[in-house]
Amino acid sequence: MDLHRTSILNQMDYSRESKEGKPAQSTEERLDSGLDSLKEEEYQAVAAEIRRLQVECEPPQHRQPVDATGELQEWKTQITEDGDTLLHLAIIHEAKDYIRKMIEVSKNTDFLNTQNDQRQTPLHLAVITNQADVCQRLLAGGCDPTLVDDNGDTPLHIACRHGNLPCFSVITQNCQLEHLHSVMASYNYHGQNCLHLASVYGFLSLVENLVDLGADINAKEQRNGRSALHLAVDQQNLLLVQLLLKKGADPNQLTSGGHSPFHLTYGRDNGDIRMELYSLTDPSLRELPDSESEDSEEEAIEESDDEVGYDDIQWNGH
Repeated sequence: MDLHRTSILNQMDYSRESKEGKPAQSTEERLDSGLDSLKEEEYQAVAAEIRRLQVECEPPQHRQPVDATGELQEWKTQITEDGDTLLHLAIIHEAKDYIRKMIEVSKNTDFLNTQNDQRQTPLHLAVITNQADVCQRLLAGGCDPTLVDDNGDTPLHIACRHGNLPCFSVITQNCQLEHLHSVMASYNYHGQNCLHLASVYGFLSLVENLVDLGADINAKEQRNGRSALHLAVDQQNLLLVQLLLKKGADPNQLTSGGHSPFHLTYGRDNGDIRMELYSLTDPSLRELPDSESEDSEEEAIEESDDEVGYDDIQWNGH
């Protein structure tokens, strides 16, 4: 099984393809992992197949056993052309009874970590479809929350991007501590960690929770070295700036281009943010470097979200 786990190291392997050798599709093209790809008759066939499996909670003597060699039950090996297992499909269609039954008979097995052609695990899809209860069942069943999809996102990254507090809470409260620290420290293929994503989209509650859980408040984006505080200034989010400063963000931290958060206030309308940062910023970091003023202005207005690519950049030989 080809499992892709998160790492605190750089993960920007842009040339990697899906496990079947097919080019990975974008999230926009198939975020629902095949929800729209099934025709009605195909969906009915899948539903009939799930019913045929009869994985309901029967007495042990009536359950389909694992054979003596320890091989998976036949239904666990069935996948669609998009790499989805029956559990993936049940989560996509929110078939709660089937989800529960399949997880119950698959606890602490690799089946719960199966990745489709977009490298999405069942846990990824549970977050995408906003099913916090399914997230909890999967984690209790022993799934791995550190696996990444073809964007380098763990399920927690996705929850932070979309402000999904219920799924965020379930994941952070139910995964092992070492897994949580690993996930919070990891960067996706756009060079952003969970704190960066929550900051870009202005989810103050998630930002506060991440910092309280141990996320590095001064961690820099891998794209250009901006911290969460830089991103808050970029977004002109006064409340977020105040929250980050209160939580201990460094106002004198510099981007890869040598710019402080205060530098990014130049040419911006929010004078309150400028005032918040002025007294906290080292005097030597208040004036824009003359030779780089134009670069700073471009950096300040650059798109901050995680959809921007990395054209012509190679990381670790990829």
